Amino acid sequence: MPIVKLRQVTYHYPLTPTPALQDIDLDIEEGEFVAIIGPNGAGKSTLCYTLAGFIPHFYKGELHGTVEVDGDNAQHSNLSDWVMKVGLVFQNPFNQISGAKYTVFEEVAFGLENLGVPRAEIIRRVEEVLERIGIADLADRSPYSLSGGQQQRVALASILVMQPKVLVLDEPTSQMDPIGTREVFGAIRKMAEQGITVVMAEHKVEWIAQFADRVIALWEGKILLEGTPHQVLTDERLCEKGFGVSRYTTTARLAIPRSLWKKERPLPVTLEEAVAGFSDSLQTHRQEGRA
Repeated sequence: MPIVKLRQVTYHYPLTPTPALQDIDLDIEEGEFVAIIGPNGAGKSTLCYTLAGFIPHFYKGELHGTVEVDGDNAQHSNLSDWVMKVGLVFQNPFNQISGAKYTVFEEVAFGLENLGVPRAEIIRRVEEVLERIGIADLADRSPYSLSGGQQQRVALASILVMQPKVLVLDEPTSQMDPIGTREVFGAIRKMAEQGITVVMAEHKVEWIAQFADRVIALWEGKILLEGTPHQVLTDERLCEKGFGVSRYTTTARLAIPRSLWKKERPLPVTLEEAVAGFSDSLQTHRQEGRA
């Protein structure tokens, strides 16, 4: 049974003529890593806020349809209860740092302290998540002395330490370099393997292809495409609608008419796939030249 169920979900922000989400039907299984892609204004953040309960409990507007997580209905639940089940990491980490703590360790422990978790358990869980996210060396630093990418990892750790059933991330690696991005994607992948359901709005399609189980493409508040990473990320409709597409997919598509990429070979999304495909085509050309 899916842990997340959305049925005919339509949402209007206050005083807006068109819906930000329209007729969204979506099932997400426990432990699944689902990536949400789309151009600006497609509804990615709105979908994240809906899953996290901020819609309708914080952003009012008009919400129609049903949003269920682990059998509970968002419209009939309190936000304080909902956030214990669904954790949200914002795009801007500055909005998520409490400002009430002096060190990274204390910041990550803040939520557990408010719940009255025993001290020994807090220390164990905070140390474990800091190590997992790769910021154990920052434990004694002030959150406000960190770079944007480091702050984003602190925000992620603050949610992970609460051990939510569903983790929702709104472009969590937007301020990270490639090394930080790989570390965070890897950590999130491990979370999914341990049973946490992950929903991530993200633009970095090459990383999505490597780590996500399923991709959903939003366009003007509706689901345009849904499927495996390769099915969605190589679909020609993404280019037509202004989605970000992997440079390797674009290059291979342009190479097909020049016989530099085999038509029968799936288009690449990652560097490794592109290298393998172009190497294969080059080898074929060499063999034909010798024939």
